[in-house]
Amino acid sequence: MGDSVSVIVVAVLAIVLLLFLVLRVKMQEVLALLLVSIFVGIGVGMPPQEIYAAMEKGMGSTLGFLAVVIGLGAMFGEVLKVSGGAERLASTLFKKFGESKVNWSLGFVGMIVAVPIFFEVAIVIFAPLILSMARNSKKSILYFVLPLMAGIATTFSLIPPASGALAGATILGVDLGWHILLGAIVGIPAMIIGGPLFGSFIAKKMNVERAISEVAATVEAEVDSKREIPSFASVVWIILLPLFLMVAKTIAENVLAEDSMVRGILTLIGHPFGALTIVALLTIYLFGTKKGYSKLDIQQITTKALEPAGLIILITGAGSVFGEVLVSSGIGDIIANAVAGSSLPIIVFAYLTAALIRAAQGSGTVAIVTAASLILPIIKLQPVSEPMLALIIVAIGCGAIMTSHVNDSAFWMIKRYFGLTEIETLKSWTVATAIISIAGFILCLVISMFL
Repeated sequence: MGDSVSVIVVAVLAIVLLLFLVLRVKMQEVLALLLVSIFVGIGVGMPPQEIYAAMEKGMGSTLGFLAVVIGLGAMFGEVLKVSGGAERLASTLFKKFGESKVNWSLGFVGMIVAVPIFFEVAIVIFAPLILSMARNSKKSILYFVLPLMAGIATTFSLIPPASGALAGATILGVDLGWHILLGAIVGIPAMIIGGPLFGSFIAKKMNVERAISEVAATVEAEVDSKREIPSFASVVWIILLPLFLMVAKTIAENVLAEDSMVRGILTLIGHPFGALTIVALLTIYLFGTKKGYSKLDIQQITTKALEPAGLIILITGAGSVFGEVLVSSGIGDIIANAVAGSSLPIIVFAYLTAALIRAAQGSGTVAIVTAASLILPIIKLQPVSEPMLALIIVAIGCGAIMTSHVNDSAFWMIKRYFGLTEIETLKSWTVATAIISIAGFILCLVISMFL
């Protein structure tokens, strides 16, 4: 395509252009990613047919798997939301643990609900509960907000089948059993440090006592109060079921013979397609049909769920297009050879790449997808074990959590829904994401010494 210097210059200019289009021009991320992908192809001298072939490959290779999984997860999450299951989860834990320990329970609630529910949707669902806790408590609202949001952010980026983590796993071909296991090992301590511990500390320094904003005071979860709300045990069971099935599949493939019937069954139901199909159907039946929802109600609920899912799918696909064009341009091989000839470990490069992209443009999903795409040719040159590959994508996820600030929609939602100022949100939520990111990466480095 061109010499190494010119390819690198084009790649750098492409990233600058992407940031300009998203941050200054406020162009929709999908369109910006597609335009910049074409720019890269033209800049390195790729023929038009090769540019579009690379774009098609990038979109198809990712979405062939991810679109199905995100769609199934979205339907599962919407039924859980409308039925009141998510609200039941949090309210029960508050009653069981009380005010003094509820921040810990909220962190784990966030980790659990992030599996089927998108980040922004989770904020809307839990805002009324958080506001109620704050009004009935002498503590700052940050004491309740940060643990919950930390849990959601951690699972979204580190533990599949949450959509952010799954996007990176799909690109690198990571075994999801290992990904879930290592994501939890890294994510739980990181969430505790950046959520309950930091939240307790900053709540004492910033006791936000002003009146809750009008938006926060009027927001309500979309729960049908006329119908019976699911039990706490049933909600926990249904959310954890896909994780158990996927981990069971990985264990079976490592300890059972290939001709084992049990292994065959677990492989069938433990694949993300199988696991999420089973869980979506069970959720629709247990939380929909059995609770009195009509067939038309369920159809409308599940159809509505696909609206936000479509945007996530397209952003992820467009990010993969950008990554694929970068790889086709030769930048992937250049970076791979540079890293192979340096003393910088792959896991460090992976983390720093994702962290810089996240801090610069705001989307955790784009950061994960782009970093994973750039890491892919390095992995091909330096093959690693399945556990190590899973740890690398976990490190990328840690980087994608770094510094949620003014270019991130979640930053503004947290500010708006919980009545904070910009400075208060920066001092609390932005710092919390940096703590989670760094703590998680340190844990990744420690674990890498044993793999």
